[in-house]
Parts: sequence; C-alpha cells; structure tokens
Amino acid sequence: MEELHKNYIAGEWRDGEAAPNHNPSNTDEVVGHYARASADDAQAAIAAAKDAFPAWSRTGIQQRHDILKTASDEVMARRAELGKLLAQEEGKTLAEGIGETVRAGQILDFFAGECLRLSGETLPSVRPGIGVEITREPVGVVGIITPWNFPIAIPAWKIAPALCYGNTVVVKPADLVPGSTWALVDILNRAGLPPGVLNLVMGRGSVVGQTLLESPDVDALTFTGSVATGKRVAEASVKQMRKFQLEMGGKNPLVVLDDADLATAVECAANGAYFSTGQRCTASSRLVVTEGIHDKFVAALTERMQGLVIDHALKKGSHIGPVVDQSQLDQDESYIDIAKNEGAKLHWGGERLNRETPGFYLQPALFTETKRDMRINREEVFGPVASVIKVKDYDEALEVANDTEFGLTSGVCTTSLKHATHYKRNSEAGMVMVNLPTAGVDYHVSFGGRKGSSYGPREQGRYAAEFFTTVKTAYTLP
Repeated sequence: MEELHKNYIAGEWRDGEAAPNHNPSNTDEVVGHYARASADDAQAAIAAAKDAFPAWSRTGIQQRHDILKTASDEVMARRAELGKLLAQEEGKTLAEGIGETVRAGQILDFFAGECLRLSGETLPSVRPGIGVEITREPVGVVGIITPWNFPIAIPAWKIAPALCYGNTVVVKPADLVPGSTWALVDILNRAGLPPGVLNLVMGRGSVVGQTLLESPDVDALTFTGSVATGKRVAEASVKQMRKFQLEMGGKNPLVVLDDADLATAVECAANGAYFSTGQRCTASSRLVVTEGIHDKFVAALTERMQGLVIDHALKKGSHIGPVVDQSQLDQDESYIDIAKNEGAKLHWGGERLNRETPGFYLQPALFTETKRDMRINREEVFGPVASVIKVKDYDEALEVANDTEFGLTSGVCTTSLKHATHYKRNSEAGMVMVNLPTAGVDYHVSFGGRKGSSYGPREQGRYAAEFFTTVKTAYTLP
C-alpha cells in the first residue's frame, strides 16, 4: 500500500485505519489512502484546539496575515496539481477542479487581508464622561464539517475566517473526498500555524462528526451538507448552547421570460443545471419558463445538451464528469424513475453511459410537462437532472419560483429592467441572479440562503465575522 495520509492533531501526524479514496471517473483507480480517525482522535483534536486557543487568540494580526498569505500563495502556485487531485477524487472536470482551487487561494488571500482590517467602534456614552468601545473577539474552538461536492473551496471558506479572527479549528472533511482538505491543512500548517491551532480528523460522520456534536468544548460549529444532517447539528448544538451555522439544500428556480435573450437563457440553464454534474446546492433544478418562449427554449436547451461531452474528468474536451459515487448515482436514477411515474416527460437524457474506464457516468436529464407539486420539483436530487415548469406569465413565474421550502439562490433571464428589478426584490432567496447561472458566486461577498436552505449568519466576505466572532461592549470611566 502506498503512503498513508494521516490525521493532524496537536501538531503531529497520527495513524488511523486506512481507507482508499476512489476515483469516480475510474473506479479501478485509488487516488490515495487516508487515515480514518477514531472518536478518541477527535476528542484529542478538540482538546488540542482548546489548549491552543488562549495563545492563538492573542496573536498579532501580522502573524495571522502572513500565515494565510503564505498558504494562499502555495495554493495558487500548485493549482494545477491540486486541481487534478480534486478532479480525481470528486469527479469534476480538470478545468472545474483548477477553478475551485483558485477560488480557495483567493479566499485565503482575502482573509489574510481581513486580518489587517479588524475594526471596532468607539462611541460616547449617553452618560457624560464615559467611553464605550465595541469590539469583536474570537468565539473559541470551531468545529467544521464540510461536504464532498466542493472539497477545497468550502473548507477554505470556513477555515480561513476562523483563523483570521483568532479561533482554533477542528475540521472534518467528507469521508468520500478527504484528499483536497488534507492538502489544504498540510499547506496551512507548514505556513506557520502553532501546534493545535488547526486539526484535521478524517473519517465517518457517525464517529468523528458525532464526537464534534457531543463535545461541550466545541464553542461553534459550521456545517455544509444535507438537510437531515443539518437538523441533527442544530439539535445537538442547542443542547450545548453553542453557535451553529448551517448551509443545506436548495431547489433553485431559473425563470425564463418571453423577452429573454434565448442564447443567454440556454447557457444559464445548461451551466446552472448540469455543470459540476449538477452536484451543487446552487444548481438550477427548476426551469420556470413562460409559454411564449417555452418551445423555443426547450428545443435550444436540448440542442445544447446534445453537444455536452460526458467523460473522464481528466480527459481533454470533457464538459461534465461522473457522478461522485454509486450511492449518489442510485439516488439520481431513483428520482428519474419517480418523475416518470408521476407523469413527467423525460424529454432527453437520463441514461447510464459507458466510457473507456468504469465510472459513474450519467447523461444529463431534462424533464418537461411537469407540475409544481411533483416530487421532482419539490425535493433536491443533487445530480444532472432538471425539469421545466411551463407558466403563463411573469406573475405566475414568480409565484412558482417562490413555491419551495428552500431559498438559497434564484435566477431570472429577461431583458426587462422592470421585471429584473421586481424579481430581485421579491424573490424569496438569499442570492438572486439576473441573466446569470444560479450557480457561481464571488468569494468576497456574502453566501447564504433563506427558509430551509440556511440557518445562522452568512458565510464569506466580511459577513463571516458575524459567525466567527462575538461582540463585546466595554464601558470606561477615566
């Protein structure tokens, strides 16, 4: 067996049960072997983070800046290598893997700068002669649980602000894709982090994740993943009276109005619904199309889909890679069958594909003649499956778009400033796109949703301070 990638606890690499990391583009290929942590390992990581917190929380801002900037520089310099690793373990195309790696580097660089921009307020009291200072302080030990679909960007956008604001960290990546997070943690620790400040515990959620949930020494917990697991995180965190932040599911609408530019609408739909194999919480899974453009849009989108190349993630010319694993493929195919049984028309795609290497290849699927109350339009599939809902006009389109328990992102394609302005104001989502794919956001602004999609303060940008710090108000009588 090749070298074992170990867990990182209290400044030391520690052994654990070896687990293979398989390539979904070629299931015969093992990307690497990664150590699974035990519950005792997770408890040791939490203890190490707790011990390291007093000193790290009082480090100078220049030291924090330099560490994050050094890490950012290495990620950017190694973007081709790290992007390839990401594509191998998750199944995104090489271009998408490199793009996500660059995103991680940009996030680290942004929060390196934020270290130097920490600020507070100095105010006069309503009582004469008394001064008031409002400052932000680190929360403490932050537990981080990340998903498999963005294996380097999401860990980066949680770890970077946690460290920037003076917290210590225990991170548990998804068991399915440990490699990218392992590389990121290795880079950050070699950049100069003191022992115990950043700890990595890989392994099963039922073991490592559960230990994080149950520990009274975890002061804040940030989670991205499924709705069901998010609810468990919330329940456990309430019991511990800790801060928690949840990013969960989405059933995102892309509205296409009669006056939309057809080429723009088709590209928004194809990109948002099918790229990254549709495995994005921001994917456009519901295409809400007004009747005047419906037939032209469906025909043009079908033509665009027919030109997409689904193949090995590292193969030149691939537009879409495989589904991440057998379990996710089974779920995708199950929802395709459910949609058919409910009376939706499978207009194109949805077939298993064979390629030169054994992998989880699925042809993107497009359903038409669907109703808003069908399960295909209510539940998150998390795969390359999208459905068209035909509506009469803008008013009905807005109503259908908002008719969901989720509220992460929402889009509209239109050339009408009136409709674009109204939609931005009245869409019940945390992020709204006009003539852009619903998937694809900037790293320096807030990320998050409403309703069942998110809970707690926003992620990314300066809004990250709301979760990773606590506010203190101090009064002084000279």
